[in-house]
Amino acid sequence: MNNDNPNIIFNPLISSIQKVVLYETRSRLYLVGSNNRETRFRLLTIDRLALNRLIIEENANELNSLEIRRFVSSLTGSPKVTSAYGVLGFVRFLEGYYLILVTKRKCCAHIGMHLVYTIKDTVMVRVNEVTSQRPPHPHEERYKRMFQNIDLRSNFYFSYSYDLTRTLQYNESAPRYVGAKVNLERDEPLPDWNKLTNNVAQAHERVDYAFRSDSRKRFVWNAYLLKPMEVIMLKDWLLEVTHGYVSQSCISIFGRHVNVCLIARRSTRFAGTRFLKRGANFRGDVANEVETEQIVSDGQRLCAFTQMRGSIPSHWSQDISKMVPKPPIQLDICDPYAQTPSRHFERLLFHYGAPLIMLNLVKKRERRKHESIISKELQNSIKYLNQFLPPQHRMKHIHFDMARQSRLSGGNVMEQLAVHAASMIQMTGMFYKAHRGSELSFQTGIVRTNCVDCLDRTNSAQFAIGKCALGHQLERLGFVKSAKLEFDSDCVTMLEHLYEEHGDTLALQYGGSQLVHRIKTYRKTAAWASQGNDVMQTLSRYYSNTFSDTEKQQSINLFLGLYKPSFNKLNQPIWELQTDYDMHNAFVPSTSIAPITDWVRHKVRECLPFPCADTNKLVKELFRVHSNGLEMIDAFSNYHQSFKWTDLSEHIEFEISQLATRYMPTFRTNYSPFQRQIQPSRKGRQNPSMTGQSSTGSTNSNSSSSSEGEDSSSDEELSASFAEKESKQTETAEPAPFTLASMLPPMEEVYGCTISPPSKQSMAIYKKYVQMGKLSSGGAQPGQTAVAQREQELAQMMRGITLRPLGDYGTDSYLSVWPPSVPAKSLLVYAEYCKTPRNFNAVPKFEESDLLYSYFQKLENTQGNLTGDASILMKSKIVDRAIAVV
Repeated sequence: MNNDNPNIIFNPLISSIQKVVLYETRSRLYLVGSNNRETRFRLLTIDRLALNRLIIEENANELNSLEIRRFVSSLTGSPKVTSAYGVLGFVRFLEGYYLILVTKRKCCAHIGMHLVYTIKDTVMVRVNEVTSQRPPHPHEERYKRMFQNIDLRSNFYFSYSYDLTRTLQYNESAPRYVGAKVNLERDEPLPDWNKLTNNVAQAHERVDYAFRSDSRKRFVWNAYLLKPMEVIMLKDWLLEVTHGYVSQSCISIFGRHVNVCLIARRSTRFAGTRFLKRGANFRGDVANEVETEQIVSDGQRLCAFTQMRGSIPSHWSQDISKMVPKPPIQLDICDPYAQTPSRHFERLLFHYGAPLIMLNLVKKRERRKHESIISKELQNSIKYLNQFLPPQHRMKHIHFDMARQSRLSGGNVMEQLAVHAASMIQMTGMFYKAHRGSELSFQTGIVRTNCVDCLDRTNSAQFAIGKCALGHQLERLGFVKSAKLEFDSDCVTMLEHLYEEHGDTLALQYGGSQLVHRIKTYRKTAAWASQGNDVMQTLSRYYSNTFSDTEKQQSINLFLGLYKPSFNKLNQPIWELQTDYDMHNAFVPSTSIAPITDWVRHKVRECLPFPCADTNKLVKELFRVHSNGLEMIDAFSNYHQSFKWTDLSEHIEFEISQLATRYMPTFRTNYSPFQRQIQPSRKGRQNPSMTGQSSTGSTNSNSSSSSEGEDSSSDEELSASFAEKESKQTETAEPAPFTLASMLPPMEEVYGCTISPPSKQSMAIYKKYVQMGKLSSGGAQPGQTAVAQREQELAQMMRGITLRPLGDYGTDSYLSVWPPSVPAKSLLVYAEYCKTPRNFNAVPKFEESDLLYSYFQKLENTQGNLTGDASILMKSKIVDRAIAVV
């Protein structure tokens, strides 16, 4: 976007701090950062004697390996050494600062040649040494434990070269503004890239620019921890992490691998747990806001589709003081002019463009008003705000009572959702990028899905939209003729597993349990045994919401810096506060003089339907580079890492390519991933972060795995309807027993052969072979067998058998090679070859002309006896021989 010139290339800067080593002494902490090759080094010094203060000294010079070795050897004593892969930041409670480092990482995905890592382990190091003899503050350890309840090993991600907080479409757009603080209304943008001459010698000469992206702080979970490091000049020290879900899988299309990556970004604004964070705050930030991006790549081309989920943007809540399964829904504040929804929707128009499509899955008809209260509020807000938008850019509201349709419809709900999904994707489009100079397409607008909790029903609906989007992505890449994909095909099964993990992970983070109703439940293909699992997940969620959500919410507030501990008497400890309402609803007086009806800024309105954020991309740094092979922008070397040994099983591309066979049936006759297959019951790939505790889980919580919300009354009615239908089917029809003969085709039909028992002669040979192996290895108990007896058995076994070595390979290895011995005859031939003159193009000497003349005489005499092709062949041979002699 903003750049149709194929000769101008924008490259993101690759961080020069990818490895960190911490040296601890009594007076100082030394942070030594290096690039991936460990050839360039940077140094930070932290004073440990400063009481309750953080003093960081940065060495402005870049050091080489020799200089850094001299520095390390100059350290007195025996400093404690900690190896890490990045600095997450600093945090302070009541007494001194703590340094947080990433000590273990794992590559989980790649976008093009940009690697994405997940945090596997961290360490927390005390910065300020305790110099006084007084005991530590009693609340210090409690705050530290509360902070560590945020499990950084669970679903936190980062990248050294790719901005995970932004969509692929934004990252591929051309920069228009440069700087930390830019006002889009008043500041002047950069010149038009399409009209820029770039001062090149040739018209089609390539020009490379390097830029440092400006991350979207809404999705940076350690932004508060990085604030003490903002004074550092080299911004590569700042490692920003996101929270949510990242996973990648693969489709094998007749041997060609196509990668599918799913990225979910959880917002830090109005973040919290299920019943404690509902609706929205005054700034328009909604609870459980997650942006999900689906990226499909075949190695050269990229295609991305973005959707999101979030609570209904109104001031509503549920009273949890009474221990009831479904607390009543109530509107806390009346908003007749829809000011809170307008702030939320204006932000969506800024980042995603128009149209905004609201897929509302909340109940509409109820005997006793419950979900319909907030459903009507959303519908009224959209109807009111649409009055002040141009007709072509107005918001779309699609109401789909998923629980009612599941209960009443004869077919499964996914077919009805697929119809809505197809029309929505046609309205928004998707981002597509091929090779340099090819035409791009952009996504304008976004699909926003919500139910009550934005968990069970929302995840199934997002899967239906993602399935339809995947069909259009594969069609755009040229792999299928029709965008309609069949259920139970390898392709859709792979995507279903991704969205199941996606839903489980997000549900665990917000609701305290895994999904209660899964995609198979709404497809009506779930087994009867899964009903028991649904009940267990409902109980787990209820326990988590009742007993541990408060402590989890306090941990989130402390981690994000919404609550800052202090010695001030007016500042109560966080566990004594009755509510955190003021933390998430800070009053900021409005300075805008625009009327309430003008709820969309002029800059945003003039960019529609395109997103204003992508059209006016902001970067922190931008400069021209005169070579695309510089380490700071060389994504190829950063991805392949050809400078070190890498185990093939640890390479992300190899690992993802093996996933193509995970969802394939073992026996099959049709290898197309787009046709319906017999899917065996096999255990899906387990999300490594689902260890039974949420990433925001408290130490007192033993809630099981994932997260989410049961979407109030609809869940129980849905379970009851499914159980009733399945029981009727069980009574009417007795299923036939499953055998290998009934499920799989015969081996002779597939492979052209059958398995038969071996003959007696073959078994005798095999037994001899086994005994030879036992004797050569010493047998099971070599100490109990006499030497004479072993020799006798060996002689008996070797009777009639002659073993000859096939070759002598010596003792050569990759460490050392002995030079081979060359025969004297070969040396003589080589010496004669070296005497042969090399000047073939030189004019022959006078004495050599006689020899050449004699060859031509022979040629004349021979031609008299040969005719046709034989004469020509003989002539060419004599000429070649004459030239060789000369």
